[in-house]
Amino acid sequence: MSKVTLNSPAQEITGKAVVDSEYEKEVARMYDGKQEDFNLLLGKDTKLVHHHFGIGDFDRSPGALRDEDEIQRRLHELENAQTERLLDLLAGLGPEHRVFDGGSGRGGTAFMAHERLGCSVDGATISQYQREFAERSARERGCAAEVRFHFMNMLRTGLGTASMDAALTNETTMYVADLTALFREFARIVKPGGRYVFATWAIDESGSAGETIAAIDRHYACTMHTREAYLRALLDSGFVPYHVAQMDVDALPYWELRQRSEHSDTIEKLFIDGYHASSIAYLMVAAERVGG
Repeated sequence: MSKVTLNSPAQEITGKAVVDSEYEKEVARMYDGKQEDFNLLLGKDTKLVHHHFGIGDFDRSPGALRDEDEIQRRLHELENAQTERLLDLLAGLGPEHRVFDGGSGRGGTAFMAHERLGCSVDGATISQYQREFAERSARERGCAAEVRFHFMNMLRTGLGTASMDAALTNETTMYVADLTALFREFARIVKPGGRYVFATWAIDESGSAGETIAAIDRHYACTMHTREAYLRALLDSGFVPYHVAQMDVDALPYWELRQRSEHSDTIEKLFIDGYHASSIAYLMVAAERVGG
């Protein structure tokens, strides 16, 4: 029996390690190995390192955004704009509230949530490297007491029941095969009346998915889900969605700009083709935890 001790009541977790399945081990190895990547380069000035993409447009006038530094700066602005839009869905939270960040990566979203809302944040990652990086960043930003990071599986957190005022995930749910199991854990840790908000790229059932989705899954070692699967899993888990926005038009420009970067590879074309073919949907969702 192992026990997770945090700065709030925590339950005992029995039977499973933090990283249990072969798939989880694959994802953990991938992110443990991403230590000199494009995300780190984009966040070099603000020290906000993200693992999600961006929303919003860019200057398309002739000659604009051709310099690599300018491209990277604008890409990072689009990343931050995406997080700000997600945090809009947590409006009203303050220093007295506690938020869980599932799949917190190197801390970018958690730091922005704390700095904007004043809330305390507990981040969970199955990458030891990411956890250590985020903890170091929290100390450097002077917020280590309010923004904490844990080597923790968001499917089985060990956090106390109803210990969180809200939960968020920022483009991380595609690393979970069973959405219902994930959302039931969030429903357990979030207080009745609390919120779960998330951003994700998903499969658009109205388009032809095919090889584009399979290629993205291979590239990121992920498992994309359909829009319907997200909404059904929320309802099955005790969450009622009250805000569902499909933001494909806002998400596409990020990939078009990133394709101009000298660090681009095959993934940009996959997303561009996927949005044009309506096989990918970019979603931002807010749901309320109902019941007791």
